[in-house]
Order: sequence, then structure tokens, then C-alpha cells
Amino acid sequence: MILECISDGDNLDIVTKAHGNVADRIGKPSETGILAVIDPKARVIGLRLYDGLFKIIPLDKDNYELKASNFRMEELQVHDVEFLHGCANPTLILIHQDVNGRHDNVETEASIIIPVPSPLGGAIIIGQESILYHDGITSVVVAPAVIKQSTIICYAKVDPGGLRYLLGDMAGHLFMLFIETETRGDGNEVVKDLKVEMLECITYLDNGVLFIGSRIGDSQLVKLNTKADDNGSYVTVMESFTNLAPILDMCVVDLERQGQGQLVTCSGAFKEGSLRIIRNGIGIQEHASIDLPGIKGMWALQTASGSKLDNTLVLSFVGQTRVLSLNGEEVEETDIGGFASDQQTFYCGNVVFEQIIQITPISARLVSSQNKTLLAEWKPPTEKNISVVACNNSQVIVSTGSALYYLEIHPNELILKGSTNLDVEVACLDISPLGDGAVTSDLVAVGLWTDISARILRLPDLSEATKELLGGEIIPRSVLMACFESHNYLLCALGDGSMFYFSLQKDSGALSDKKKVTLGTQPTVLRTFRSLSTTNVFACSDRPTVIYSSNHKLVFSNVNMKEVNHMCSLNAEAYPDSLALATDTSVTIGTIDEIQKLHIRTVPLQESARRIAYQEQSQSFGVVTSRIDIQDSTGLNPARQSASTMAQSVTASSSVASLAISKSGSSSLLGTSLVPDYGQEVEVHNLLIIDQNTFEVLHAHQLMQQEYAMSLISCTANVNPEESEPKQGRLLVFHWNDNKLTQVSEKEIKGACYSLAEFNGKLLASINSTVRLFEWTAEKELRLECSHFNNIISLFLKTKGDFILIGDLMRSMTLLQYKTMEGSFEEIARDYNPNWMTAVEILDDDVFLGAENSFNMFVCQKDSAATTDEERSQMHEVGQFHIGDMINVFRHGSLVMQNIGETSTPTRGCVLFGTVGGAIGLVTQIPQDFYEFLLDLQNKLSSVIKSVGKIEHSFWRAFHTDIKTENSEGFIDGDLIESFLDLSQDKMKEVADGLGMTVEYLVKMIEDLTRIH
Repeated sequence: MILECISDGDNLDIVTKAHGNVADRIGKPSETGILAVIDPKARVIGLRLYDGLFKIIPLDKDNYELKASNFRMEELQVHDVEFLHGCANPTLILIHQDVNGRHDNVETEASIIIPVPSPLGGAIIIGQESILYHDGITSVVVAPAVIKQSTIICYAKVDPGGLRYLLGDMAGHLFMLFIETETRGDGNEVVKDLKVEMLECITYLDNGVLFIGSRIGDSQLVKLNTKADDNGSYVTVMESFTNLAPILDMCVVDLERQGQGQLVTCSGAFKEGSLRIIRNGIGIQEHASIDLPGIKGMWALQTASGSKLDNTLVLSFVGQTRVLSLNGEEVEETDIGGFASDQQTFYCGNVVFEQIIQITPISARLVSSQNKTLLAEWKPPTEKNISVVACNNSQVIVSTGSALYYLEIHPNELILKGSTNLDVEVACLDISPLGDGAVTSDLVAVGLWTDISARILRLPDLSEATKELLGGEIIPRSVLMACFESHNYLLCALGDGSMFYFSLQKDSGALSDKKKVTLGTQPTVLRTFRSLSTTNVFACSDRPTVIYSSNHKLVFSNVNMKEVNHMCSLNAEAYPDSLALATDTSVTIGTIDEIQKLHIRTVPLQESARRIAYQEQSQSFGVVTSRIDIQDSTGLNPARQSASTMAQSVTASSSVASLAISKSGSSSLLGTSLVPDYGQEVEVHNLLIIDQNTFEVLHAHQLMQQEYAMSLISCTANVNPEESEPKQGRLLVFHWNDNKLTQVSEKEIKGACYSLAEFNGKLLASINSTVRLFEWTAEKELRLECSHFNNIISLFLKTKGDFILIGDLMRSMTLLQYKTMEGSFEEIARDYNPNWMTAVEILDDDVFLGAENSFNMFVCQKDSAATTDEERSQMHEVGQFHIGDMINVFRHGSLVMQNIGETSTPTRGCVLFGTVGGAIGLVTQIPQDFYEFLLDLQNKLSSVIKSVGKIEHSFWRAFHTDIKTENSEGFIDGDLIESFLDLSQDKMKEVADGLGMTVEYLVKMIEDLTRIH
């Protein structure tokens, strides 16, 4: 496809100029991948898709239809191809291997061609040990030692003349390549020399700024400097772009015991290896805590003259008010002279004319912020006490039962501007100004007892603008008028933790688009705060939540605290841009994370994390990692410091008596036949024990040389390059207690253990082609109980009750049942389609989820109600779907709080998956009638929303392998369904009309769907 990017102010539109399918019915796909090149003068596009064929697509602005044609190439093993500059006709240069696997007249390992622009012309050929410039007549070669450290894999041209290039290697090093020229007497330039300088790791943008793209680490925007910084680096990282790829394994844990899962992934590889903690919601980073039980309200004040910083916290208790002074990080109790400290405070805050207001059950008191003296006091005209209050910078609304009073704040006085009597008692009030920069409100929101209603009243006469009956028997406990992304809302929280929200018309006070969401189970208090110059709402309850707007939709994100009763913004000298949060027992001061849906924390390991398991009892993770050690004159030494070399304690497998581990983590092999050659890289596997709270590496246990850790609980395989599959391995059982790792048991096995699972108190292991069940004896040994042999290579195991699901290398999925009485396995059903599996999962007793190596996902179902044994033994594929990425792992769990929201979406269960490309996805089950409705919606959306490149949705999601292509079925594309919310109102109406439904119904239903992830 040919795309054009059109910029219109802040908007970028991608326009498809041409598209088509360039695949051929015949041809052997090249082992060295697809190569695509464009002639420097944009005359043709060249594609090497198949061995022996080169496809040419002429480019002509006058032709709207592109035609492709193939021509044969004698060269089969083409490693790189480019068009040369300065040629009258499009001219190709390529690197290839002959039938004997050799290059002619270039270095054997040459792999990259860089075409050099005119006037120099020619090309640079990058090899493993040398760099060659060739212009067809002359050539210059250099062999700088620094490029031999690792293979160069990418380059970027720095200047239009092509005299400077940046080269990047696999190890993350960046080199600068110069072409130096000297001028001849005839005015022509010739290449004199090549110089390479090493910096750090590629698209060159301008002014020394590069974009560094990475598949196995975070991509970065960096700036190259002429002078080194304090760390000796010439590179400044301007911005990092989080990348989880590749996700090799992951686990879902609830570390904070809030009923909300967090995902911990094994991401990256080599020096970019890391654990990533992925959390849906917003974190509070605690900076200080004060033990103070019984708080009923809390406000921050500015009492210092001329200062914009908060320096006082006012805390309200039953029957009293206490004032805390903040002096740096010191907190001490103080008094404000004009305050009524022997009464409970309902509201306190800075107001206009350098005054402070305190409202208690008895009166509203106006106090000077300079000398702290009482300036004015207003009491209700009746004998009743104030019950509910709301206040902004210049306006006050108070109620005494069903009577409402509206006051305005003036210098040294509070003036009554209006009053009214409502028919029922007031439960909650709000008078927040709407809109950025607004300081006064024309409306007041009221929540009422008895009739369970929300009303909007006009100011100053307190006449009714709107009345909305909420229904039910639970009274409103907090109302709030808020403006998100220039859209006004009324939020109304009830006593059972649920909340209604409406669109609010500022001029008329009208309410519309009524929606309901459940935030917790206890009464909720709504408070606004600002983060990064945007207004957000904090819902204080047993499940505290931050409410914010994204793409003009309200988003509800959980906060990582178990309960919050009251909250106020705090911008103090020692605690800038912070929040003060009150619980039943204490006050916490902390800063809030950036407001976004997913938060990703990185724990760098600097070695490859391969498997992870969580043990709740010891509050620790077990992580299997691999690092690279290099053989030198002193023995095997790590290539770099990493998690396993910097652990608090280190042990090695007891079978390696000759393996000595030094404190630095280096090791030397003494008197063994396995000594590698000098300079050889050796992969060393470790089991790390990592603390769940600090993510410190508490212990590292090193396995034997040539022993690969394959799966956790923990097992290994001995890998020899000469063997097609491992012939030996070990099952190791460890005990972690009191910060000590003890090997309890070891059992030798005949092969590699690819997967382990706990099964009814026993250990289930897939070993090469077999599945074996071991029981744990009183002698603390593993004893083989039974085996199943009917597989090629058993890669994956999942269990549910007495059922075992096996994912095979090339024979799809098999279901076994364990016969307790006989102590044996029985094969129940099998999928007879030849799928090369990458992950499996059990959805329920009859439905099984699988992923295979052509980037597809499918669902098999066993027919338990079939009448014949043959039919019962066959799994039928009832769903298939193209993901476009290889799935490595499935895990049951969810990243959202369970049972949140009054939802209209009948989903059942959640399975998360992680991919090689670093994507995290979710699969959930829906009933048949809901599926058919969503299928109609999906088909309608696919006709309304056109993809980039005009790829048909049905074509992209079709199940495609080397042997078959079938339409997607049984799956709904959730990403496409949710894109409905981003459509314009006209497009929404077009989709809704096509389905015979209202836009409002579709929006509510799809918003409910979005809350499952």
C-alpha cells in the first residue's frame, strides 16, 4: 500500500493512494524475509518476496492503477538489495550467496548495503568485521575493531550528501561512519578514507536528534551531544516509548488484596530484559502519614500573607476541629483565632478578599487570613442547626433541614441573597463553578431525602430548573457539578457506592444522558482536584476511584488504596502538587500518578526473563532467567552486571561440585570437560527469588552449564547442539523460607520438561512427547504415578479439576482425564487439525482456547452429548480469529476491579494473553444472542469505518495458515466495536439506524463493554 500523510493543524490524516495484493500463487517464500526498496527518483518500487523472483511496480503520477511484473533472478539467497543513486535507469545492487553458501568479492558475513547519494554514488557494504565502499571502479575497506563486538543491523543517513552515517548493532551500540574525500585537480571527488567513531544506539531526525526503535526494549528519542555528561555518555534520552515485547511469560496477581489483578510480565531480552508490572488504575505514592482516627472532613488553607502555597491542614472531628501547621516536612498542631475549634467543621477554605470561611453546625464564620480574627458571622434565622453546606470562592449555600439559604461573600461580611423551603430534607449540595476560569456559579445542585431526587436550582432566587428522580431507596450522599473537556456533568453518588451521572446544560440547568456506574459498596464523597492543568474528580469510598475524561468519555480508574473517607488537594512547600487522604485511622499525604488507564512499572534485570511464578505465602516471585557469560583467561565471566550477579545471595546446583561462584557472580569451571573455547559465549540459567513489594533479587540459584530452565516449579533440560531434542533433564524442588533457598528434591528425567502444573496435590510434567504425573512421597521424593505418550512434543499443560489440556508442537490440542481409582490417564477428545501450538487455555469444561504459529487464535469444543464414542472423541473448532501477532501465553484473570458497574453486557470469565509483539489482549465469553447482535454491529461498523490501506476487516481477521484460509467465526473484534465511540455523531447515527437502535443505547452498551478491561 502507498500512504500519504496530510497535516491539518493538529490533525493528521492518512490517505491511501494505492493498495493491492502482491502475493503470487506460486513461488517459494524467501528464507531471508521480504525486501522492499524504492528507486531514489521514485520511478519504481522493487520487491523481493520469493526466491529467484524480483517484482517491479512502476510509479507514474498519471497512472491511478499500478501494475506489477516479475523478472527472474539467478541469485537465490539474496541478503540485501538496494537501488543505486545517479543512474539513468533504475539500477540494483545486491548481496547474495552462491549455491555453496559463499559471497563473491565481499566479506562472507556481509549483510547490509547502503547506497551513497550523488555525486559520490556507489555503495557501502557492512560486514561482520569490515566496511567496504565500492563505486564500481574503486573500493576502500576498513576493519575497525569496535564493529566486531556485535553484528550491525541498522543504519541512518545523517546528511543529504551521504558523507555521514549512523550504524547500530545488536548490542545497542551506536557508531558514526564518515566518508572523507579529497578533491582532484579535475574537480572530481574520490574516497580517501573511512573513519568510525563509537557513540551510543535509528532514524535521524535533525539537530542531532534520533529515534531509536527497538523490538526487545523501549524505543527512545535521543539527542547526540558533542560533550560527554557526568556519566561519560554522549547521549541524552529525551523520551522513552514503553514496549513490552516480547512477552515470554506472565502471571496475574493481586498484590494489594483489593480484588484487582496486576499483570507481571517477563519482557525484553538480553540487556533489555525486565519485569513489567502492569496495573489498571492510578497509584498514590505515599510521602507522609499521620495517625489520626475519626476524621470527618479535611481542607488545606493558605494562611501566610502573599504565599500561593498551602501551609495549614484543617481536620474536622465529631464535636471539634483541629488545625495542623505544615512547616517544611514538620507538622505541628496550632490554632486559628477566629475559628470555633469546639465544633465540627462542615466546610473550610480560602475565599475572596484574603479571607477564610469556616462553617459549623451553628454558623458560617468569616476570618481574616492575615491576623486570623473573626470578621463576620452568619447564623440561620431559625433555631435549627446547619446540616449541609457547599461553598466556592465567593458563594455559600447552606441548608437547615429542608430550608436553603444562599449567601455571597463580601469584604468583612456574609450577605444573604436568597432562601427557599423545599418539600423534603436536603441530603447534599454543590455550588461548583462550571468551565475553565469560572469563579462563580449560576446553578446549585441539590440531592434530596425521601423522594430520592437530584435537583438543579437557579441562583440567586433558588428557583427550580430541573428535577430528576433517581429511583430506588438509597439516598444521594454527594453531588458535584464538573466540567470535563468543555462538557458539563452532574455527578450524584448514592449511599450504596453507586453513582448516576448526567450531561448538564449550563444555561438551562437541564439534565440528559442519565447513566449509572458502581464505584464501591459504601457511601461515596466526590471531590475535585487538578492534575497537569486538567480537572479530575476523586470519589472517596471503600474503593476509591479517579474520574476523568478521555476522548469526551468519562473514565473510572481505581486508586491503589483500600479505602479513603475524605480527600483534599495540597500544594505545600514540602509536598507540591499532592493530595491529602483521610482513612478511618490516619491521614496520608502523597502524589498521584499521571492520569491514564494503564500504568506500567519497569524492573530492569539486564538479562532475559523466561518464566515467572508467584508464591503468595512467601510474598515472592520465582523468575527463571538466562544471561550470557564469556570464557576468558580467568574462566566464565558475565558479559555485564545483571540481576543474577547482583543478588543478595547466590548458590549453584549441588551437582556441580567444581563450579565456584564468586561474590561478583563470576564463575570458573575447574577440571571439567565442558570448558568453552576462549571468547565463547555461554548461556547461563538462574532461578531468581524476587520480593513482591520491593522487587529486590533476594537470591539467585545458578543451574549447571548447558542446563536450560524450561518451566517453573522448577525444572531443567540439558541442551546439546548436536541433539535434535534434549535427552536429559532434571526436576528440581526448592523450598524458600527465612530468606534461604533450599533444594528439597531432584529427579533426573529423560528429556526436556517444557511445562509444569500443580494437579490435585501432585506434579504434572510434559517431558518431550510424554505427559507424566508425579506424586510427592513422605520421603520428599517425586515418584512417577502414570504417563501418557500419544504426542509429538508436549509443549503446554493446563488443568481444571480432573481434566488436563495438552498443547502439542504440531498436533493441536488433546484433552485427558485422570482416573483416580485406576491412577491413570484416559484420552477424552482431540482436535485432529494440524495446528502448531504456541499457547493453550481451558475456558470451561467443554470449551478450550488455543493459539498457533500463524498468528491465529481458535476455540475447540468437545461434544459431551454426542451419541457415539467417535463423535465424543473429536473436538470441533467453533471459533477462529486472526490476531496478527504470535501469542506466547494465556492467563485467567482481569486487570479491572471485579463486580464494578451496573452493566448490560453479559460477559463470562476473562483470559488475558501476551504476545511476541508486546501486546496484551483479553478474551471473554458472551451468550449466543449477544454475539449475533455484536456481529451485526461489527459488520455495520466495518462498512462505515475504512481501514488504512483499505484492507477489508473480514480479510484481515480471516484464519490463515500455510494450508488453509477460512473466514473468522465465533469471535467478535472488540477493538472495532469500541471504535464506535470515536465516530462523529453523524456516523454513529448511520450505524444505529442500520441496526434499528438509538445512538444512546449503543453508546451505553459499548461503554459498558469497555469496562471489562
